[in-house]
Order: sequence, then structure tokens, then C-alpha cells
Amino acid sequence: MEVLSSRVLLRSTDPARSRQFYGDVLGLAVHREFGDPDDPGVVFFIGGGLLEVSSRSAAAGVQITSLWLQVRDVAAEHSRLADAGVPVLREPRQEPWGLIECWIEDPDGIRIVLVQVPQDHPLRRDQR
Repeated sequence: MEVLSSRVLLRSTDPARSRQFYGDVLGLAVHREFGDPDDPGVVFFIGGGLLEVSSRSAAAGVQITSLWLQVRDVAAEHSRLADAGVPVLREPRQEPWGLIECWIEDPDGIRIVLVQVPQDHPLRRDQR
């Protein structure tokens, strides 16, 4: 199998609320919109991948996935998002594996791991 692109599919209990959260609060750039102009599916850029918010889920609070998003400055994002009222599950801290992580939650209770790769971390040098 040759994978050329990938995305995370999010089936939200309230797609409009999720589009607002990912687009306006997190500030993700839009790759494309499709479907009904009054209730569109939206595909956001998330670094080297894509997040598609479309369709509707019947079950609230079911943890179906989590997102891992690399950012330049975890502390700055933590402060900005906490000020915006985003639930913070865990404050930023350096993990034993060297990454700096902060855990937040989207409106459907999906965990989002914000990750900062320090300058001296092996991920900065590994070109595989």
C-alpha cells in the first residue's frame, strides 16, 4: 500500500461547533470545504496531515480518537487556549521521551495532544 495523503475524520455531535473550534479557536487553516454551503464539510490542515470535520455523530462523549499536533511553542498555545476557555487536561511538561506536551480537549471531549519538539531532540535530526 502506498499512502499519498491522510486525514483524521471527525464525526462530531455538533459539526458547526467543531468547525468553529478548529477554525476559529485553534486557528487551523482550511484546505477545502464541500457539500451543503449551510452545513459544509471542512478539511483543515494539521501540519503534514489533514483533519476533516463532516457528518454528524449520534453519541456524545465517546472517545473515538485523539489528535497529535506539533506546535512551535506549547506554553504560548496553552496560555492562549486556556484564555479562550478551552479545557486543559494537563499543563505543559517535558515527557521522559524529551517532547514537551500539553493535553487539551475539544467540544466533544476528544483529547488533543499539543507537542513541541525541543531543538536538541532526535526528531529534529532524524531524516528517515
